[in-house]
Amino acid sequence: MTPFTSQVISIIQHIPKGKVMTYGQIAALAGSPRAARQVVRILHTMSKKHRLPWHRVVNAKGQIGFTDDEYFQIQKFSLESEGIEFGLNDRIDLGKYQFLPLIHE
Repeated sequence: MTPFTSQVISIIQHIPKGKVMTYGQIAALAGSPRAARQVVRILHTMSKKHRLPWHRVVNAKGQIGFTDDEYFQIQKFSLESEGIEFGLNDRIDLGKYQFLPLIHE
């Protein structure tokens, strides 16, 4: 496992309930600001193995990235069950719900 992948997994594991982070934000914190797509790949391949709270990761617009209706609804329900509210166009207010860790350990 690469150091970047390890960092991404650790960052995602530390997103608290009721908060979200963006793919790009996670990539930047893990040391590679232009690697948002790599974060998607890591989530896709390692969420189950590492029990990642994958549902707490959204795109830069505060929207769910899934186009598949079933997975979209699963993620939306999971976030709503943690108290996250959706606005127009199913957007999450990142100013209110985005997790901004000061220092990642």
